Amino acid sequence: MTRLKLIVCGLWMALGAGSALAQENAIESISANQQGANVVINVAMKEAPKKLPIGFSITNPARIALDFGATANATGKSVQDINLGDVRGLNVVQAGERTRMVLNLKRPLNYAAAIDGKSVIVTVEGSGGVAQAVDSAGLPARAPGAVPGVLAGTQLLRDLDFRRGSNGEGRVVVDLPNGQVAVDVRQVGQQILVDFLKTGVPATLRRRLDVSDFGTPVSRITTTAQGENVHMAIEAKGNWEQSVYQSDTQLVIDVKPVKEDPNRPGGNDAQGYRGEKLSFNFQNVEVRAALQAIADISGLNIITSDSVSGNLTLRLKDVPWDQALDVVLQAKGLDMRKNGTVLWIAPKEELLTKEKLELEQRAQITDLEPLRSEIFQLNYQKAEAFRTVFGLDASGASTGSGSGNRVLSKRGSAIIDPRTNQLFVTDIASKIEDIRKLIQKVDIATKQVLVEARLVEANDGFSRNLGAKLGFADLRTIRGGDAGYQINGNQRVAIGGNIVGVGQVTGQTPDTGTAYNNTTLVNLPAAGINGANPGSIAFSLFSSAANRFLNLELSALEADGKGKIISSPRVVTEDNVPAIIEQGVELPYQQATSSGATSIAFRKASLRLEVTPQVTPDGNVVLDVDVAKDSRGENTTAGPAINTQHVKTKVMVENGGTVVLGGIYQQNEINDTTQVPVLGSIPVVGNLFKTTSRSSTKTELLVFITPKIVAERVQGAR
Repeated sequence: MTRLKLIVCGLWMALGAGSALAQENAIESISANQQGANVVINVAMKEAPKKLPIGFSITNPARIALDFGATANATGKSVQDINLGDVRGLNVVQAGERTRMVLNLKRPLNYAAAIDGKSVIVTVEGSGGVAQAVDSAGLPARAPGAVPGVLAGTQLLRDLDFRRGSNGEGRVVVDLPNGQVAVDVRQVGQQILVDFLKTGVPATLRRRLDVSDFGTPVSRITTTAQGENVHMAIEAKGNWEQSVYQSDTQLVIDVKPVKEDPNRPGGNDAQGYRGEKLSFNFQNVEVRAALQAIADISGLNIITSDSVSGNLTLRLKDVPWDQALDVVLQAKGLDMRKNGTVLWIAPKEELLTKEKLELEQRAQITDLEPLRSEIFQLNYQKAEAFRTVFGLDASGASTGSGSGNRVLSKRGSAIIDPRTNQLFVTDIASKIEDIRKLIQKVDIATKQVLVEARLVEANDGFSRNLGAKLGFADLRTIRGGDAGYQINGNQRVAIGGNIVGVGQVTGQTPDTGTAYNNTTLVNLPAAGINGANPGSIAFSLFSSAANRFLNLELSALEADGKGKIISSPRVVTEDNVPAIIEQGVELPYQQATSSGATSIAFRKASLRLEVTPQVTPDGNVVLDVDVAKDSRGENTTAGPAINTQHVKTKVMVENGGTVVLGGIYQQNEINDTTQVPVLGSIPVVGNLFKTTSRSSTKTELLVFITPKIVAERVQGAR
């Protein structure tokens, strides 16, 4: 069965077989001729077609498909060889009420179609550029339905979209200005490069799309203008395959994820088979003949062992060729090994025996291979860090027999010299090279991070104290008169600040010169603030004979203070290495010992920054930070108390950025009133019988952290 017949079978299965129905039109004959680099195909119809067939093209394999609606196949054959230019042949398959004509090409090319009388003229452009439709005489087609050429520089891509397919494939959909745009698609490494020739791109489509969140192999799509062309780069990751097809003015690029098996061309499961579908019907055919047929279709080179023999009967319908190969191998107990485009097929036991012998030979070669010695100078890492890597003992040497050794061979040994920071390694050449690669990976300069913390503590305080002193003095007795006030006959009343004062006024207590000091009735002055005494003003109401006095002293004090304390500890450390910086004092206090005596101990009141930075691959910094600011507090019987302000957290910050780790805000409002009962509650006048105190305190603490990655020193010539 030839390859063309297999393709026809695949297309027939795809379209669905159906009985020939009465059609409005029919394809009577197909002829082809070559005009320069182009191939012109004349499809003669029974009646003049009303419209051009619907066409699309695919790149892998290179094909052009044209669907003729309401048309029958009256040529009497389904396969026709052409072998002109890049056109190998064509297939014509009727399914239901339509007929599909498929052109098999050697490489992807553009085409143009035109209606000329009762014929459809298909022109395959051999130069790879934009195809120009022609009529049966080879002249440019002007009839209705022909696709005219577009002047260079006037056509622009209309739209660009990305979608995720149902099977996880990434689908790039490009809306072309017309169906004749020349497109060059090629794969370079992990990129698919697409060039749209003689085409422009609007400014809205000149962009870079990050589509990694869609969960497809495609990660980024970049579209730019390059002269007269448009260049698109599709970046993919992992194992994938691409397929490109065009339908009218829409170009679709599918990037599908695949599961690769290094020893199989397609895969182990049905999802991994990607070969071209075919059908087999072998009756008692030799295994070698079946493998040869698969080799002809797949294009791979197959080498079979002399021990492969026997016959098989195989009937497969519309299956990928790589799946058919697996079926043949499993049926005959065979296995394969792939090396590039060459497959070696042999019985499983033979392959396993051969691989076992190869491994044993390699082990024997390793035991006989001469040893080499080499000295490695470490620049950034400590040589002692390789002790566990090499499985060295306490003496610094190893014979390679230690259970902890994972690098040296069993004949290898290593010596560490901490003084010169060098490694002396003796082993076979392959192990020496492995150690060299290991040292190149780990002996690199560690990134350093400057971490700066700013602790801003702001204080805002306000206090106001009001008070009064009120006293009455009667000095008539002291000056030879009668004390007090007469109330009934010979009864009199004297007023004083206390019993001693009244006794001095009435003569009960001898005057010692302090009579005036004992006349205060209300003694509620304003309290001092921060060691400052309040201001005061005094008034005196007295009789004309200066014998009786009513004294009043008003005192008041107000304080308003603002303060800001900024602490800025900073420290430089290596990536993933903790660093601590601390400054403060140690305060003594007494504590009891086990014997019952007391001893002096110390507690810290300091500013402390402990941080462990971690530099991420994208240039950010993850900080495990602990900031504490302790200060001396109130004095107690056991010693001074410690005021603590502490923040501990883990946060990610961009390089050079600043983050606020935490804020502590406190506000205290205190209003105190001390008064004489009843009298202090009298409106207005009651202020003479009380003292008031009001204070307001606001405290705010903010902690700012700024990490900066220290720029690496440029390595100059040595």
